[in-house]
Amino acid sequence: MKPRLTITALLALCASSAAFAADFTIPMSFEYIAVDGKEIKTSLFNHKSEIELDKGTHKIAIRYNDLVEDDFSDSETNVKSNAFIVTINVDGDYSYNLSPADGEFVKNPKSFAKSPQVVVTREDKGEVSYKVTQTNISEESFVSRLFSGNDATDLDAEAAVATGAAAVAVTPSAPVSKPSPAAAATMPAVAAETAPITSTDDAAKAEQMLQYWWLHADEKTRKEFMSWAIKQL
Repeated sequence: MKPRLTITALLALCASSAAFAADFTIPMSFEYIAVDGKEIKTSLFNHKSEIELDKGTHKIAIRYNDLVEDDFSDSETNVKSNAFIVTINVDGDYSYNLSPADGEFVKNPKSFAKSPQVVVTREDKGEVSYKVTQTNISEESFVSRLFSGNDATDLDAEAAVATGAAAVAVTPSAPVSKPSPAAAATMPAVAAETAPITSTDDAAKAEQMLQYWWLHADEKTRKEFMSWAIKQL
C-alpha cells in the first residue's frame, strides 16, 4: 500500500506555506511610496511602518519625510528626500529593518535628505542581500501642484513604474547607498482636489489634507497658497 498524506498533514502544509511572510519595517521619519509596482498610500494621519513580503525579490520605493525644528524660528520645517529604491531578496521568514546608515536617528536632516544613506538589517543578524538605488523622483509643494495642471509627474505612479519589475537576482551590496544625481520632478494635482465635496466625511478628509500640506509647506509656499485661496473667494 502506498503511503498517503492525511488531511491534517495537507492542511498543515498549506497553512505553513500561506503563513510565510517576512516583515520589512521603516522608521516614522520614512514613508513607503510603492512596492513591486503597487502604490502605498500613506499620510501624516496614516503612517505605515511595516509591510509583509513573500519569498523572492522585491523592489520597495521609500522616501525620507520628516518635520524638523527650523534653525531660525520656533516653527517646524518639512524636510524630504527624493525616492530611493531598495531591491531586496527575501529568502526566509525574517524581520528586516531599514535605518539611517549613521545610526538609529538622522543627525542632519537637511543634508541627509539630499542623498539618504540607509542600511537594511535582519533581527537575527543574518546577511541581507539587497541594494539601494537613488532616483530623481520627487514631489513639489502643494501650492505648486495646484497650478501644475497635467504637465507634472505623478510621484506615486513614477515610483510604481520604477518598482514594477523586480530583478531576477540581487547580489549583496555595500550597506550605504550611492549619492543621488541632482535632478527634480513634479507631482500632478490630485483628482480629489477638484472633486466636489458630497458628505461630512468628504469635508473632514479635505480638511485633513489641507492641514497635512499646510504643516508640510514652508513659509513661501504658505503665502502663495493664501494668495491663491483669497482669489477663490
